[in-house]
Amino acid sequence: MNILFFSSNMDIINEWKQRHAVTDSIVCSDVDSLSDKLNDYNNLIIIADYDSIASELNTMISSGSIPNNLIVLEKSPAIVTGKMLILRGIKAYGNSRMLTHHYNQMIKTVSEGNIWTYPELTAELAKTSNKQSLNRDALELIENRLSQKELEVIYLILDGLTNDVIASELNITTRTVKAHISSIFSKLHINDRISLILLLK
Repeated sequence: MNILFFSSNMDIINEWKQRHAVTDSIVCSDVDSLSDKLNDYNNLIIIADYDSIASELNTMISSGSIPNNLIVLEKSPAIVTGKMLILRGIKAYGNSRMLTHHYNQMIKTVSEGNIWTYPELTAELAKTSNKQSLNRDALELIENRLSQKELEVIYLILDGLTNDVIASELNITTRTVKAHISSIFSKLHINDRISLILLLK
């Protein structure tokens, strides 16, 4: 899969490439050439600097033309910005100075068609999707497909709790919590907590 770095600031692009030892990538520094590149390449992951693409993002969001594999990074990621972007179709959001193993995890997650965020944003997204905010169809779906214990796990996930805290709350092991989560994902045909949250909204 090709990676395209987009920023109007070439120093940011060079920092990303150097930090993560990326040698084979496409570089783009203006919005017009970004549109051309999107048409020229298939299987493209776009990593964009938020400050460089913010105004263009509003246009993409309002027209429903967000590229499939768009990742937005910024030096000081904000939960409010991250929630807005993820809920509108961005595939990943995080710190532009993340560690290389997080960067690699993000690229792998997005290339598999999943959504990636940093843990604090994932927890915040979960908190906004509590049981009372579930739509009726989502509630019916999970109640018909999941066991009572799996439902308990989902509601605790929606409260933004970690696996360890869920284990403590339910008086089970963390390993059992992970098994329940794996079963939930399988039954609902999803791969991660963010997909669960988006499914239930």
